Amino acid sequence: MSETAPGTAQSETMLLTVFLRHDQSNNLDDFQERLKAAEWWERFPPAGVKVVSWTVAMSFGQIVTLELLPHLLPAVNVELERSAWGVFRTECYPTYDFVPVHARIRERVRNGGK
Repeated sequence: MSETAPGTAQSETMLLTVFLRHDQSNNLDDFQERLKAAEWWERFPPAGVKVVSWTVAMSFGQIVTLELLPHLLPAVNVELERSAWGVFRTECYPTYDFVPVHARIRERVRNGGK
């Protein structure tokens, strides 16, 4: 998320990082079949939710960062329950973009601050 003025549409969005841990009792073909049957690839993320990043971490699973308006959080939750459970163990964390914060801190420290 980029920094924008308070009250603008972008400033009212949130980031949500979703850990999709693989269930290693199933192989790739098994869980792809289950995801297809649950229409995962068509339904996730729900309408209005933007994928910021989607990373595969070997032996772990997938890490998805979403950008969404807060009122869409229940839709993301329901979709995870509907189509991801049984294939992945899910963990969700509200997150934020630390890059601009890091830049401000770095500049402040370079100028003698804390």
